[in-house]
Amino acid sequence: MSNQIKHIAMFLDYIDFILLHDKIYLYINNKYIKNVIFIKTKKGHHYMFQNALFHGDLVNTSRIIYTPSDFAKLSLFHIQEIGSLQATKPHISKRENLASYLFFIVNSGSGTLSYDDSTYQLNAGDCVFIDCKKPYSHSTSEDLWHLCWVHFFGPTVANIYQKYIERGGTPVFHTKNLSSYLSVFTDLYNIASSSSYIRDMEINTGIAKLLSLLMADSWHPDRTPLVTKKSNLLEIKNYLDENYNKKIVLDDLAEHYFINKYYLTRIFKEQFGVSIMDYLLSVRITHAKNLLRFSNKSAEQIGLECGIGDVYYFSRVFKKVEGISIREYRKAWRTN
Repeated sequence: MSNQIKHIAMFLDYIDFILLHDKIYLYINNKYIKNVIFIKTKKGHHYMFQNALFHGDLVNTSRIIYTPSDFAKLSLFHIQEIGSLQATKPHISKRENLASYLFFIVNSGSGTLSYDDSTYQLNAGDCVFIDCKKPYSHSTSEDLWHLCWVHFFGPTVANIYQKYIERGGTPVFHTKNLSSYLSVFTDLYNIASSSSYIRDMEINTGIAKLLSLLMADSWHPDRTPLVTKKSNLLEIKNYLDENYNKKIVLDDLAEHYFINKYYLTRIFKEQFGVSIMDYLLSVRITHAKNLLRFSNKSAEQIGLECGIGDVYYFSRVFKKVEGISIREYRKAWRTN
């Protein structure tokens, strides 16, 4: 059995399959399935089932199995499988230890998800985002559901998923932006079924959009005390943006907003992905770079105006952040 076929079989509950003359002949529940074509590009990098429609005893499924190029596997977000299904009978699907992340939407009907020692009731409009390394199962109820899903992976997805969890993201959520998710799903499906020569790059962009939506939905201020609500944190962030040139001390900031400084530090990083002081430094460095490029002010003047301090400290932190000295930056970026 080829590695490509083994890879494909990981995602499907096939009983048997035969590769013959570039076609896959499948047997699902002892039924012979047609309309499944195994496509190999001239470069030999991409394999997929295109517009494959599976009619079994339990579901009617339209799916694309996608094997990206080696470059995409190493460097990009990439699809492993994408599709939609209509359950025809109540059933349960189980998996574990799969190197994949799964996102799916319940378009209609209802069911349950068991994941990470918890059971979730799923209804129309609910979304699911899980790490498939962990055991999970999902099952439709008598109100047979219709789902659309995508399995995907990438070199940084694990870290992004961890950030999603840290920000308060849950395996199951109900979004107000369902149309945006459905639009991204449709785009991904169309790209995966296309013959575009930049397909892997387009898929990478599509999954990045999906992850951006997920990260936006991961913050739940309504589940936390009033002082940790998103609006309060945005107020603090705006204060830093507008007062970067002043002396700002964490203790004073916490006192001003009536928040414990350690708690403030934690929730700010959960929301914005960076500590308060690191964010403040990035704002100051950004303004300093603007002045270095578009003014004739000295480094000493710029350091003081941006709230960084004397020129020696300014020089040290600038090189730490940018990797080059103030003089080197100004010389490289100034226009004559």
